[in-house]
Amino acid sequence: MTSAGAVLVGADGCKAGWIAVRRQLGSIRRNPGSTPRNPGSTPRNPGSTPRNPGSAPSVEIFASFAALLAATPDNAVVAVDMPIGLPEFSSKGGRGPEALVRPLLGARQSSVFSIPSRAALYADTSDFITIEAWYAAHRRASAVARATSDPPRGVSIQAFGIFSKIREIDALLIARPDLRGRVFESHPEVAFCRLNGDQAMQLPKKIKGSVNPAGMAERKALLCRHGYAMDFLDQPPPRGAAADDFLDAAVMMLIAGRIASGSAKPFPNPPLADGFGIPVAIWA
Repeated sequence: MTSAGAVLVGADGCKAGWIAVRRQLGSIRRNPGSTPRNPGSTPRNPGSTPRNPGSAPSVEIFASFAALLAATPDNAVVAVDMPIGLPEFSSKGGRGPEALVRPLLGARQSSVFSIPSRAALYADTSDFITIEAWYAAHRRASAVARATSDPPRGVSIQAFGIFSKIREIDALLIARPDLRGRVFESHPEVAFCRLNGDQAMQLPKKIKGSVNPAGMAERKALLCRHGYAMDFLDQPPPRGAAADDFLDAAVMMLIAGRIASGSAKPFPNPPLADGFGIPVAIWA
């Protein structure tokens, strides 16, 4: 079964908005008997990435996720490093996907953080013009998060920093249910683990907030084993994106390929659904 001219997109949030690595395939070969995005499908080789002729990958920055989708054809499969599907009430361990993938990652499991309730995500949607306003909004979101979780839990600074991007995707998937079959949540460290034969990366990408060259090299080598050229990965990231954002978008594109070919696995399997019917799963 093939889908001629399909486009794969891997996306990650960045300072400038969104970084996307894209590639158009000549065709997508699916495992015999499988169908696209079938939660029950099982790949012949879980560590493999389907290789198909097509265009070389490209990288681009978009100011918004809506702009990214507008520049993407309707047959595209998009894997994004951003939580999709929000809980009304947050339980210990997160929405469900987080608790399932953390044990896979060993020392890297701290990269998977829990997402608070929808009410906490929307507690303050202002544009913050001062750092004081930003911290005040964080305190408000944390208060709502504690009131809508058991055990009560506030919001980490790291999670709060991506709230606006989570809301971008959430609003689009509420308004456009057709996107729910095209836009999928993934997670870079889970993706690298799955592409590495279910072995987590040995080295961190960052140490105390700074890029770790050895960890980046480990991931680049894995990406090259799955079809990337090192000169593509070694190029400076576009302005407004960091080097690790670029690698994360690159690995997301490989997961988009696995989803399109039927060889990706959702955590949980089958996916859950939030109050709006949006699927809740980390795909890899």
